Amino acid sequence: MNEFELISILRASLPTNASVQVGAGDDCAVIDLGLADQFILFKTDAVVEGIHFTKATPAEKIGRKALARCLSDIAAMAGTPKAALVTIALPHTFDGEFIQAVYRGINTLAAEHDTAIVGGETTTNPERMLISVALLGTVAKDKCLLRSGAKAGDAVFVTGTLGGSGAGKHLDFEPRLTEARWLAQHFSIHSMIDLSDGLAGDLPHILKASGVGAEIFSDAIPIDRTARMQAKAETSAKSPLLAALTDGEDFELLFTLASKYAVPLLDAWKEKFSALPLSCIGKITPTPGLRIRNKKGVQPVTAHGYTHFA
Repeated sequence: MNEFELISILRASLPTNASVQVGAGDDCAVIDLGLADQFILFKTDAVVEGIHFTKATPAEKIGRKALARCLSDIAAMAGTPKAALVTIALPHTFDGEFIQAVYRGINTLAAEHDTAIVGGETTTNPERMLISVALLGTVAKDKCLLRSGAKAGDAVFVTGTLGGSGAGKHLDFEPRLTEARWLAQHFSIHSMIDLSDGLAGDLPHILKASGVGAEIFSDAIPIDRTARMQAKAETSAKSPLLAALTDGEDFELLFTLASKYAVPLLDAWKEKFSALPLSCIGKITPTPGLRIRNKKGVQPVTAHGYTHFA
């Protein structure tokens, strides 16, 4: 079974209680602890040597990525990060200065987002390094964005550019926290997710949670320059479009809102975030499934994003 089949099986038997507003199945768990106007967001994520970074990856970038992945999930809910615990698992022999540099990467990014590192755990993992981050955040109760709110007729938007993450973007990406909060404050966003497993992998999560489908336009997908360059330089490289659909680790925001607000959003975005592209890439449909429109017509999307255990 693959990652998502395993998650589906495990979710069916998870215990819950009255404080849980949203459990497993979204970017963060949403918890009501009795605060007057805020929910608690709770997220954990891990980076593993050989999967998310290599032995050659600079230590500070490893640490930065470990925290940034969780921050991106808080962004997907339009939240504000508050405090994190860090678990690091190391081989029996390790370089202490290297591990301190890993923590410098964590601490620097945490300081940029006013996020406290409040402890964690150290343990042994004989074969490779692993870092797991558990992050708490908050979000206004009336601004919390979920995967499950997409509606037929919505426009589908994505920030930034997609594809080519393996060339380094997966280590240096900026969690879109400010942008997500601005969107929630100024527009009625129906659904949102961060792109960690690729457009072809993550948009279906919104579609499944919302009970809808989508049609995306191949010419509108913002393909990263790196993906285009790789396709020209390497005969074995994916096509730029396939890279944008499946490479994963873009960590951009993918969201939907009523199509009548598409032009006002684009105008306001250009004024507020002029350095970051925002693209309308398709529409939500009542018919389930993900389809792509190109010069040949409309076809089902058969590609999928990154999947563990596949």
